[in-house]
This record gives sequence, structure tokens and C-alpha cells, in this order.
Amino acid sequence: MSIRHSIQYAPLLLLAHISVFGQTDSTSVKLDEVRISNFHINDSLMNAPAAIGFLSPADLKRNNNVEIATAMNRISGVLMQSGTLNTNRISIRGIGARTPFGTNKIRAFYGNIPLTSGDSETTIEDIDVENIQSVEIIKGPLSSVYGAGLGGAILLQPKTRSIDGHAARISATAGSFGLLKNTATYGFDSKTTSMNLSYHRLESDGWRQNSRYKREGVTLAGELFRRENSKLTYFGNFTAMKAFIPSSIDKATFENNPRAAAPTWLASKGFEQYDAWIAGLSYETKIAGSLRNATSVFYNHKKSDEPRPFDILRQNTSGYGGRTQFSGRIASDKINYLVGGELFRDGFEGKNLENRYQQNNGNGSLVGQQLAGNDQNRTIVNAFAQLRLKPFEQFEVQAGVNYNKTKFDLETTFPIADRASETYEYDGIWTPQLSVLFRPTTDANQTFYASASRGFSMPAVEETLNPDGSINQDIKPESGYNFELGGKFLFFSKRLYVEFALYNMEIRDLLVAQRIGDDQYVGVNAGKTSHRGIELSAEYDWRLSGDWSLRPFANASVGRYRFEEFFNNDVDFSGKKLTGVPSNSANAGLMLNWAKGIYVSIDFRYVDEIPMNDANTVYNDSYRIWNSKLGYRLPLSQRFGFEVYAGVNNFGDEKYASMILPNASAPPNGAPRYYYPGAPVNYFGGISVNCNL
Repeated sequence: MSIRHSIQYAPLLLLAHISVFGQTDSTSVKLDEVRISNFHINDSLMNAPAAIGFLSPADLKRNNNVEIATAMNRISGVLMQSGTLNTNRISIRGIGARTPFGTNKIRAFYGNIPLTSGDSETTIEDIDVENIQSVEIIKGPLSSVYGAGLGGAILLQPKTRSIDGHAARISATAGSFGLLKNTATYGFDSKTTSMNLSYHRLESDGWRQNSRYKREGVTLAGELFRRENSKLTYFGNFTAMKAFIPSSIDKATFENNPRAAAPTWLASKGFEQYDAWIAGLSYETKIAGSLRNATSVFYNHKKSDEPRPFDILRQNTSGYGGRTQFSGRIASDKINYLVGGELFRDGFEGKNLENRYQQNNGNGSLVGQQLAGNDQNRTIVNAFAQLRLKPFEQFEVQAGVNYNKTKFDLETTFPIADRASETYEYDGIWTPQLSVLFRPTTDANQTFYASASRGFSMPAVEETLNPDGSINQDIKPESGYNFELGGKFLFFSKRLYVEFALYNMEIRDLLVAQRIGDDQYVGVNAGKTSHRGIELSAEYDWRLSGDWSLRPFANASVGRYRFEEFFNNDVDFSGKKLTGVPSNSANAGLMLNWAKGIYVSIDFRYVDEIPMNDANTVYNDSYRIWNSKLGYRLPLSQRFGFEVYAGVNNFGDEKYASMILPNASAPPNGAPRYYYPGAPVNYFGGISVNCNL
């Protein structure tokens, strides 16, 4: 047996899951202790004049250590829909809810490496949740340092440090529907150097037809040349993934046979397969006095193959760039500043080929003749600046601005007779931001803020093209203005945290990808939408008698999302509810901890009905999901630790759609396929052993 197979199956023989280096507390830290990333001019979550959701390592481990959607959906205003492990859509405050497939209008970073491609698509599910230290979700265009992203930004902080010395782990998670995840990790940390090297393999048979999934990945992250005033951080991730696609189904199939795949996807055995690389270096240093600099360079590459019933899509995408920012303060801490820039070059080579699966005797996809081919490259320049003024101890003002310039080149490579190239660029876009923060008391246990900001989102690739493959020069970026009031409060010796945010966002030049074929769209700017709502959240650290503690939490989002002016294909949808987003959602749960190792968590999620088409004639029913987990940690010695756990997801066996396809079209002699069914009740469990050398 090879070394690789030994790594793969040794954990299975143990039925073990080795969770983290050393013993990890399952409770989350107090909010006033939370430090946020150096992307911000503030380093304290409590004092940031913005709505920022934060997920600690404990939050990320609250479920099965396989998928991140459950944790993401704990944040009010965030909706991460998951049709399968590789089919996800994230919307924040309704932004991005109408995207047909995937996530756009939101920027994401892994450390300092952009996970968002040049055509605004974001994929975070390739990053193994066990290699993420924390997640910050900035809701709305409230920061000037991220560039494009009407919905906000998602910052994944990689694990770059272990405990002092050497540590190793090997892991497996097993669950329903053939779920198996194996992980092997080695870490090292010293005064000047750290390293985390991790390999994982994730497999699932899927609970629906044609939904088998397999992913392998290697992640390397750490720090070099660590000094008091400087350090070099490195990141690298390789992912090899193959996932069969059951696709969406119509209402009758959803109600009577939700395990079924869409017939054409089942017959063609459609799937998605790719190898993806990301890598980057980031150097942080203190130049002189309070002046600091953080500079990073990054590279990503993805080679993909996607046989679909209507064609076979093959693409090579790559991107590279750099980012630098300077920060410092003047007059003690009265004035803080941050200024910098980012250059990003992104491109893809793609071709479409015939899929002759109907002539392949039931063996699935068969490559035919080439149908089309085109290349596209984008160059994106962002310059940003932010200033924080603190004239009084209890009052501060922040102002910022971002400038974006985007240019792209398009070349039609097939058919040969139609070869042509075009270059196009958008006018430079300025996006300002202004916020004020007030502390009514000197102990900083209460903060109020108000902010006004502008954001924008670039068209996706399919929106920039006409049906004949030429550049759609009539399309332009959509933009929006956001106005927000919020407050953050700590009570009872900082054990109770309460937060609220009221927001009003108006989106103009709404980008609409109008479907003109099975996988053909043309982009138009079709009108205006309004996004108004209130978000509430609370968490309490309740110390019970003896060694027991209870940490309950609850949050809710109540919104009004509307088309204010919207004409699509000469139909007026003005006044209708925005497609793909629920008006109301809520989360609640509790974690019971015993100092001697036992913990129990129960989580509840409610999602209101969702309009599935622009006319609001079809709705996805509201649903309620219950999840739970029971575990026991036992330190065997100073060097070894043991953990066993088991959990149940959807233990109420709710029948629901975990993802919907907005404005789904009807196939010939069929009904629109809106529904991605959510999994019924399912189970997971494992054991954990940690070794610190």
C-alpha cells in the first residue's frame, strides 16, 4: 500500500477525527477581545463602525467539519444556499440573490489572496474548513479597501500557527450517504517561524442521483522571518475536485421523488471537474515610528472540464497580482490613516464542444465537435484610502474612498472564420464612504455608529457578451448607495453581547442575465432595487454552578427587498419582491459545556418563503432546520488529547429546498426546474486524538 493510501485509510480504521492542534475550547471568545484583520483601520470588532459578522474556530467546528454553509448562515443577513457540496450561492442582504449559478457581487479573500475572479465570481467552498482560523463578513459596501462588491466582503483567515513546537494530527469524519473525510496535518511553531501543512480527502455518494463528490486538497500556510516588527506570511492551496451534478428539479419531482436528478443530467452523467491552485506571499513590516506596510503578491490557476447535457465546457483560468497598503497614525492616536493599491490581472481560455451522450449507449458524456471558443482577459486597478479622526475619546469619524479602473480584452478563437478581437474599458469608478462612531460611556461597552457608502459590481463574463460573442458595450456596472445605523453593547461584565443594524440600500442599473438558451445569457441594465432591513443578534455567556457553562445565541433579519423600477423583456416587474431572497430569517441555539470535557450544541434555523421568479407567482416554502452535536474531550497527557463526537443534521426531517434556481426556464414538454432538495435527516460522528511533540 502506498504512503498516500496509508494516509487515506489509517484514520478510517481508527474511526477517528483528529480535530485541531492541541485542545480547542468549544466556546467563542468575548466580543471585546475579538481582533479583526489588518484590512481594517480598526483592529477591534467592537469599535468598527460597520456590521461585521465574525465566526470563531468554535463556530466553524460546530457541525461536521466538512462544509461551511451551516456556520455562514449563523450570521444575520447572510444566506448561503447549498444545492450540493460544489453548488453554492451566497447573498448578503439580498445582494446576489438573483445570480443563476454561484456567487457574485461579493469579494472574498483567503488571507491577502483574492478568491474572487476578475469576472466577480467567488468560490470559498474549496478551502477546507479545518484550515480556516476565522471568518469575517463585512455586510454592505462599508469599507473602501475592498474594491468591487455591493454585497460586502468575506475574509477567511488561514491557520498559520500551531502551538509551540511540533504537532501532528490525522483525521476522519464519517456520515450518512457515504460521507467520509480524511485529514493528515503537521504543524510547527517557533519564535521566528511557523508552518501548517495539511492534506484532506473528502468523498460523498450524495443523497441524490448523480451527486457523487470527491475532493482532495493540500494546504500550506505559515510565517517566516518573524520579528517584533515584521514577518513574511506564505499561503498555498491545491484542490482537485470532481463532482457529479444532479441539477435542479421541477415541483412535482421535488414533492414525490426529491432524490431524483434532472433527467438530462442523469442521462449525460454530467459533472464538474477541476484542478485549482492559489498561492501568495505577504510581507508586513514597521518602517519607522507608527508607519507600517503590508505588501502581498498572489497567483491562481484553474483548469476545469464540465460536461453538460447541452455541451461540454472546458476552461483554463488564471490570475495574478499584487496589493500594498501603508498605515500609521499622527498625533498619538488622534489620526489614523490607511492608503494603498491593488493590481489584478485575470483571464480565461474557454471552448464549448458537442456532448453526444445520446449516441454513447448510456455511458454518459461523449466529446463531439467544437462549437465555440473565446478568450478573455481583465485588468483591474484599485486605489484606496481611509482616514480615522478621533477628536474626542468618545467620538470618531472615518472617511474613505476607492477608485476602480477595469479593462478587458476579448478574442473569439472559434469558429476560425469568425476570429476577432476587441478591447473595452469602463470609466473609472469612485466609491466614497463616511461613518461616525459614538461611545456614550468611557468604558467602551456601548458603541453607536452611522455610515453612508457607495459600492458597485462589475458584469460577469456572460453579461459582457452579445449572443454573437461580441462585447456588449451597452452594459455597465451596477452601483448602489447604502445608509446604515447600528449599535453594539456589552452587559453583565461583558457576558451579554447585543447588536443591531438598520440599513437602506438602493441599487441602480441592476444587472440582469437574460436567458436566451440552455446556457446562454445576455446582460442588460434593467432597473432599480431597494434593500431595507434590520438585523438583531445577541449572545450570552452564562456561567452555571460548578464547572458548567451555557452559551445561548439568537439573531434575526427582517427585510424589505423590492424591484422599484424593473422592466425585463418588456414586462414590468416594478413593486414585486426581489427574487431569491427571504424577507425574514432567524437563528438560535445554545452550547452547553462542562469543564471536564462534555459539550452539547443545538441549533435552529428558520427561513421565510422565497419568491422564485420575478413575477412572484411561485414561492419556495418556508422551512425550519434543527441540528445538534454531542462531544467529549479528554486530555490523555500533556502531549495527547482525545475527542469523540456525534451529530444529527435536520433531525426534524424537514422537507425543504436548500437552494433554488431563480427564474428557472421550462424544458420542452416540462415544468420549470426551480428546486435543489435539501438532505433529509442525516448523521455524522468521529473520534479525535491530538499529538503535540
